[in-house]
Amino acid sequence: MHFRYIIVYKPYNVLCQFTQEVPGQTTLASLGEFPKDLYPVGRLDKDSEGLLLLTNDKKLNHRLLDPRYRHHRTYQIQVEGIPEEKDLDTLRKGMMIRINKKPHYTAPAIAKLIKEPKNIPERHPPVRYRKSIPTSWLEITLTEGKNRQVRRMGAGIGFPVLRLIRSGIEDLTLAALNGESVAELKKKDIYQLLKL
Repeated sequence: MHFRYIIVYKPYNVLCQFTQEVPGQTTLASLGEFPKDLYPVGRLDKDSEGLLLLTNDKKLNHRLLDPRYRHHRTYQIQVEGIPEEKDLDTLRKGMMIRINKKPHYTAPAIAKLIKEPKNIPERHPPVRYRKSIPTSWLEITLTEGKNRQVRRMGAGIGFPVLRLIRSGIEDLTLAALNGESVAELKKKDIYQLLKL
């Protein structure tokens, strides 16, 4: 079987699938023509953006999705307010959030304040601007991927997430797109970048 590895920048308000659930939804099909046997590895919520890998390699899919094989996923997030070190320390140590109405203690994260990322597409519609509330950008790296985890963590430390962009999976980053919205990589390159 010929395996293919395509990375895309999933925009805001685009479903992480190829078929609409209800008429009028925007799906990955809006990004171009893709081979019929390619599927996204993992998901990004409709209101999240960034790096998404499409492949027909079931072994790679299993290695990236099975919780036993922890790997780094990096997110750049814009939040309301400006967190202090003590707030970031809560993320770094692990914290209690609720997943499906049950408590979940997060694995320790890498968290730091960053400057607003360059070379990211404008969001449509843009994040709402409020003169009275400053915003800031954080970079958070996790080794787990619970449903809406990054948003729950931001809210949990008192800084609601306004914009969320997945910028990397291990060493595979948005830079591999070379400014395009879709790019195809070779198997050896993708496995090396994903540390598999």
